[in-house]
Amino acid sequence: MWLMEIAVLADVHANLPALEAVLEDIGDLDVFCCGDLVGYNPFPNETVELFRRQGILGIMGNHDYAVATGDSSRLNAPAKKVVEWTAKELSADNLKFLSSLPKSYEDERLSAFHGSPCDPLFDYIFQNTSDEILTSFIGKSSILILGHTHLPFTREIKGKLVLNPGSVGQPRDHNSRAAYAVLDLEKQSAVIRRVKYDVDSVAREIRRQGLPLEFAERLYSGD
Repeated sequence: MWLMEIAVLADVHANLPALEAVLEDIGDLDVFCCGDLVGYNPFPNETVELFRRQGILGIMGNHDYAVATGDSSRLNAPAKKVVEWTAKELSADNLKFLSSLPKSYEDERLSAFHGSPCDPLFDYIFQNTSDEILTSFIGKSSILILGHTHLPFTREIKGKLVLNPGSVGQPRDHNSRAAYAVLDLEKQSAVIRRVKYDVDSVAREIRRQGLPLEFAERLYSGD
């Protein structure tokens, strides 16, 4: 179903200006999202609606799950506050869309989890995870896509690729620019791309909505 190259996103987190900048940079490529459309940032409806209009294929992240189910028990207090605010703000159609997202994706070439196959929503898999563990996660697929850490990386293991595209909406690798990846399915290789966006506009809206200020500060520091 995919063309030779696709764009891979993760952890958009209701950051509409970042998403718009990334989609403009992507151009005409098909897009796959590895979870977390909402959380942390102040544009949940606009973000979900843009995904729906673009017909972007994606899976559920832990913040999506918390908003859709009302179960935020595994989130910290500031994140819970945003989840509760988001659940009140989202339209019924957008909440239904979040609830419909699957927790994983798999086809003949790639598999994707926000966390990992062991815990699709909450598991943190980092670049230094052992080859043995990553190989067990890849299974029969050629490419494994993960999210959740907000830290971009690529790893090649025994001719297979593991990719985390980083975060569009709240990068944590000390780089404030939005991150995504261009994945070449034929070559099984990926390039991480960074895109500037209007951080000030998001920070202002976080403050205006009374959301935790630490989430505005993180957008500037990228950590």
